[in-house]
Amino acid sequence: MEPGTKRYIQVLLMFFTLAILFVGCKNGGEDSPSAQALAFEKLAGSWGLSQGSIMVDGQDVSLNYADFALSITDGGYTTTNAGNLFSATGTWEWVDEEAKRISLQDGKEVTIVTLTETSFVFSFSFNGPVANLESGIAGNYTITVNK
Repeated sequence: MEPGTKRYIQVLLMFFTLAILFVGCKNGGEDSPSAQALAFEKLAGSWGLSQGSIMVDGQDVSLNYADFALSITDGGYTTTNAGNLFSATGTWEWVDEEAKRISLQDGKEVTIVTLTETSFVFSFSFNGPVANLESGIAGNYTITVNK
């Protein structure tokens, strides 16, 4: 093999190696959806108590919130029959990059326990009635809703 041919093959191999590295780095980085985007894909939509529950410190209080429903949009939510646990409408935002906690406009912080395409389990603390202006039982809530 002539020295010029050998040098040509080396340059060609180096070019292909760099091209493969460039393409691999470009596709594996910034184009991947964030944990928040992936979680919102599951979170968006209408949720109800069908086969779900509202638990306070381990006791089922679902009957107090008959036909409870929650609808979530990008940055907003609406509820039905939530008492004063949640506003009828409100806003929310992510608290962390891992998409495990949400903050509501009223200052309540909600922790996502489980989130799939059809099941959403979340928890929060409620301080209870304030001078009989709020309904609800004080305690640690765990709510399970389904699509």
